[in-house]
Amino acid sequence: MSSGEAATPLLSVKNVCKRFGGTQASRDLSLDLYPGEVLALAGDNGAGKSTLIKMISGVHQPDSGEILYKGETISRRTPHEVRDLGIETIYQDLALADNLDVGINIFLGRERMKRVLGLPVLDRKFMRTEAIGALKHLGIELDDLSMPVRYLSGGQRQAIAISRAVYWKAKVLIMDEPTAALGVPEQREVKDLIKRMQQEGVAIIFISHNLNDIFEVSDRIFVLERGRKAGERLIENTNEDEVVAMMMGRILDD
Repeated sequence: MSSGEAATPLLSVKNVCKRFGGTQASRDLSLDLYPGEVLALAGDNGAGKSTLIKMISGVHQPDSGEILYKGETISRRTPHEVRDLGIETIYQDLALADNLDVGINIFLGRERMKRVLGLPVLDRKFMRTEAIGALKHLGIELDDLSMPVRYLSGGQRQAIAISRAVYWKAKVLIMDEPTAALGVPEQREVKDLIKRMQQEGVAIIFISHNLNDIFEVSDRIFVLERGRKAGERLIENTNEDEVVAMMMGRILDD
């Protein structure tokens, strides 16, 4: 669903500002995100992309302005509280535990326990069974879910991180450079996963330096330049040259 088809945004950022010492990392930023929409967040290094997504995810609190989810302010929530609301962030490092298997990684931080002889132990069978279902829901098949995830490919690891978000019923998914350092076949798999989530109504913020990926998977693009909004366009109404010009500050929306 595109922003033109949805009357009410799922997530709204309203006039947020953030300063770190003498650096103004975010300058009066506002954006809306709608159910089923892929919104690309673009900008050169230091443009403010990381600061913005960390304010949305609760890592940083804005100095001014507010962030709304389903109409309620979440600007002062912790990362754990934001995640419990249904906003998941997949950073470049994926936050997977390399020495643990797929099932435990799906439940990382929310492990399922059972009691054996009165003592709490990890319910590995339950978590592995649930992991199979979570991966299958997105059309992902792995031969062995018992192996540590460090032995999996980059695309498979990205799929596990995405499956974790979907399993915990994320309604907003922030993806930080999800196709970086992946081969072409794995990039295609991740893009297919994005499209499947979009069809299920998940709203996605897609951060990438790769304009080809942005134009392939996104509905709309929001460009940052030195912490400020340089421009916002429907993908169908712009091109790579205009986006690059916005990223370099040669075009600034009023």
